[in-house]
Amino acid sequence: MPAYTHGHHATVLRSHVSRTAANSAAYLLPELRPGQRLLDVGCGPGTITADFAELVGPEGRVVGIEPDGGVLARAAGLAAERGLANLSYEVADVYRLPYADGAFDVVHAHQVLQHLADPVAALREMRRVTAPGGVVAVRDADYAAMTWYPRVPELDEWAELYQRVARLSGGEPDAGRRLLAWARAAGLPDADLTSSSSTWTFATDAERAWWSEVWSGRTVQSRTAETSVAEGLATPADLERIAAGWTRWGADPDGWFAVLHGELLVRVS
Repeated sequence: MPAYTHGHHATVLRSHVSRTAANSAAYLLPELRPGQRLLDVGCGPGTITADFAELVGPEGRVVGIEPDGGVLARAAGLAAERGLANLSYEVADVYRLPYADGAFDVVHAHQVLQHLADPVAALREMRRVTAPGGVVAVRDADYAAMTWYPRVPELDEWAELYQRVARLSGGEPDAGRRLLAWARAAGLPDADLTSSSSTWTFATDAERAWWSEVWSGRTVQSRTAETSVAEGLATPADLERIAAGWTRWGADPDGWFAVLHGELLVRVS
C-alpha cells in the first residue's frame, strides 16, 4: 500500500482523536446493534472504533486494523482505558484482509479510500468479508468541495498543494464524490447502494481556533509537509507562510470552514 499521505505525527493525531462515531459515522449508527461483528479499516488512534465497540458490545466483537502498527499501541491504550474487552487491533492490508468470507456483519472505513491507489479493489475486498445481510460503510472527505470564508490566499495555496501531494502519494483527495462510482466499478449492484453526504463545520471561536491550530501544525509538521519539500513542491518558508495564513484565518471572528463528506452504505445480499 502507498504511504499514508498525512502520516501519524502528533499534529495529525490531534485531529484524528477528535473523531467519534457520532460526528464521523452518524450515517452508519442506525445499522448498529448489540452482538454484531464489526471490522474498522484504517482505524487510526481508535476513537471511532472504541465507540463502535460500546455500541455492539459487550457480546459483539470489533477489530480495528491498520497497515502499519505504529498507531495501534495508542488505540489499544484507549480501549484499555475504556474497559473494552470486545475490541482488538491487528496489522492488516485492506487489499488482502486475513479474514474468511462473510466474517463480519459491518465493515467500516473512514477517510481511507481517498488514500488508496485502488479503492475499487479495496471495496471488493471489504465486500468479501461482509456477511449476507450486513453492510459496508465508507465515508471520505472531498477536498475540492471544502469551502471557507474569508478567502485567505494562503489557504488557496494549501488546497492546491494538498491536491498535488495526495495524488503524488497515489491517492484521490476528491474521493467523497467518487464513492458511488467506485462501488459500481467494483460490481456492487445499484439496489444495494445508498449514498449520502454530511459536513464538518467550524464557525465558533473555539472551533476556528482548534481547526486553524490543527492545520497550521500539519502544514509544517506531517508527512504531507515532508513530501512537499522532498518533491520540490514547496519550500519550508512556503509552508511557514501557509501555516501563518491558517493562523490568520483562525483569528478572524467571521471565519467559517466546511468540509463536505461523501458517504456510502453497501447492503450485502
